[in-house]
Order: sequence, then C-alpha cells, then structure tokens
Amino acid sequence: MKLKVVAALCSSLILLAFSSSSQEPEPKPLALPLACAGGDCDLLRGAPQTSGMRSGFVRLKPGETVGWHTTGQHEEALVILHGTGEAQIEGRASLAVASEMLVYIPPVTRHNVRNSGDTLLEYVYVVAPIASK
Repeated sequence: MKLKVVAALCSSLILLAFSSSSQEPEPKPLALPLACAGGDCDLLRGAPQTSGMRSGFVRLKPGETVGWHTTGQHEEALVILHGTGEAQIEGRASLAVASEMLVYIPPVTRHNVRNSGDTLLEYVYVVAPIASK
C-alpha cells in the first residue's frame, strides 16, 4: 500500500509540474528514491526543478519532533508512510496521524510533527505556493 501512496504522490507532483506557465525553464518529469542518510532530506527544491513546489522525506525516532515552523504563504501536505504521531497545530487540538494517512496544513499555520509512537515515523511532505486569486 505504501508504494501505491508514493506512486500517487509522484504522479500528482509530475502533473503539477506540467501545469505551470512560469518564465523559468520548463520542469522535467523525474522519479526520486525515498532514501536519505539523515532523518530529513529534500526531494524537490522548488524552481527551476519544479514550478515552486518543494518536497522532502522525514524520519523521526520515537519522541522526536521536526520543530515548530510555518510554511508562510504555502500550503503543505504530509503523506504518512509508517508509524504514528501527531500534527500539532498552534491554537488547535493535535491531529493523530498514522501510516497511510494524508494531513493537510493550510498556509500561514504554525505547526510541528511529533513521533508519539514507539517505532520510526516516516512521511513525505509536499509544500506548494497557493494559487493567485
């Protein structure tokens, strides 16, 4: 099931890359392994690799957090691949997360992800600029 989630995520990333009309060089389709030596690694780094989308793979040991942050005027999706934890949202109740879940974080939302389980928490994050209105 994890491979289906990752395949769907990658397909969505490629479709979004093709839908841009930026002045930057045209993004090219690509496939990236979800493997990194550390606990967090970049996958997509924004323009010119994409039309502004960024992505990464995160591994948190039990009790670890990514730290409180905001993605500013960007929205964020977390695809939980393995483990359990919580998405802590400033001013709101925490959201329980577990493998094979998607978490949406709106723009300008201070948040943190914490591994509250007893095994590794692994997820892919995707951060994208909000559409102009």
